[in-house]
Amino acid sequence: MDTDLAHPGALPCGSPLTVREDHPMNTMRFFVDTHDTQNGTFPESLNEEQFEQFFAQYKVACQEEGVVLLQVNVGLEDGRAFCMTMAPNAEAVRRSHERVGLPYASITEVKTATPGTIFFKPQAA
Repeated sequence: MDTDLAHPGALPCGSPLTVREDHPMNTMRFFVDTHDTQNGTFPESLNEEQFEQFFAQYKVACQEEGVVLLQVNVGLEDGRAFCMTMAPNAEAVRRSHERVGLPYASITEVKTATPGTIFFKPQAA
């Protein structure tokens, strides 16, 4: 087996990566939740500093509920946000919002569509 001196413990190129069947990450699913000032689920006139402070609290709430916060896309000027999380279920996402008093318009379980996923299966030649 080749050793990667720059990255001790790294698997050699081409090595399969396996995760135990009972590993908690196997039960995680992707969710997108939405917030919008139009329906009262995003604060009016939120500035960047206020958003940063709130975001720090939300990250802690996610950790406490076993939710992995992957990304937040926010349009402060438009009063909208879209949060991408990974969680065991939508209930955990809901609880993380409740911890910080943030209502949401919707929480939707999603699958990622990229080459190689269920949406882009290779065609037989």
